[in-house]
Amino acid sequence: METGVVGNGVCSSELVDGSRDVWSCKESDSASADHLVVMVNGILGSVADWKFAAEQFVKLLPDKVFVHFCERNVSMLTLDGVDVMGQRLVEEVLEVIQRKPNLKKISFVAHSMGGLVARYAIGKLYRALKTKNVEDSSISGSEEDSRGTIGGLEAMNFVIIATPHLGSRGNRQFRIHLIFRRTGRHLFLINFDEGKPPLLKRMIEDYDDCYFMSALCTFKRRMLYSNVGYDHIVGWRTSSIRRNFEQPKEDTVNENYPHVVYEEHCKACDAEESKSTSVDNDNSDKLEEELVTGLSCMSWEKVDVSFQNSRQRFAAYSIIQIELHTVVHMISIFHLLCLP
Repeated sequence: METGVVGNGVCSSELVDGSRDVWSCKESDSASADHLVVMVNGILGSVADWKFAAEQFVKLLPDKVFVHFCERNVSMLTLDGVDVMGQRLVEEVLEVIQRKPNLKKISFVAHSMGGLVARYAIGKLYRALKTKNVEDSSISGSEEDSRGTIGGLEAMNFVIIATPHLGSRGNRQFRIHLIFRRTGRHLFLINFDEGKPPLLKRMIEDYDDCYFMSALCTFKRRMLYSNVGYDHIVGWRTSSIRRNFEQPKEDTVNENYPHVVYEEHCKACDAEESKSTSVDNDNSDKLEEELVTGLSCMSWEKVDVSFQNSRQRFAAYSIIQIELHTVVHMISIFHLLCLP
């Protein structure tokens, strides 16, 4: 393991497998940091994709977070399929938890297809709380009391950035299933493993031994960051889990976060309520509608980002995960939950 000082009190180490940890160099801070932040790259990505964001997390929350960005799903390995990558992520996260016994909390920050991989992984890592006696169960019926754990840790934030939750086939993207192999078939919802529904459909329920929805519900906050435009890889609708008619107009610019143009807190709605908001359309995609309905059964905080006035707007797909103001906006979510 190679350890070095990045600067500004941030230490970093590269492990034998190529993954990287980032933490505060100050001993007292690193000793008290009990919140594991797992960063997951997107398709054809690498550990370097999260370097800037990881350092910002540690700079701003030095005594709170220990950041790990994953290595087992990089470059061409991202073409192996969401399920295969998800299982690799499970193994990597469990190894980190075993290596750092002081950890108590866990969050995920994932970009693009990495968001789907993270959703798959938490379905495998989820552990329901052991219920007490029936008499004791009536003491408290709050949602928080019913939460399970992720890898034995308290689930805090699930932050996903420009992730195609509805797949890619309805967003006028190039036909990635032809060049992205098994991952592409998952994204275009055309895979049928042993007669099973497409993987993304399975992931809107607890399916077999994968507790996809229970795991998502166990996080205190679920955040979606989406590019309003200029993202030619992941469309606005699929990354924000919205129907076409639900896409809002851009709101006023936030002075603190100039690229954040709209924020919305979407409450959970049941299946019937979600269906009632849809419109009859001969061109609508039934499978995508099922995905929207399934994922809308829990609350989401949605953040729409626009780089329209930036010279780098045509690289919006990549810029969204490294632009300073957007990264700081993400970190502010963690800061709020860290307050006593």
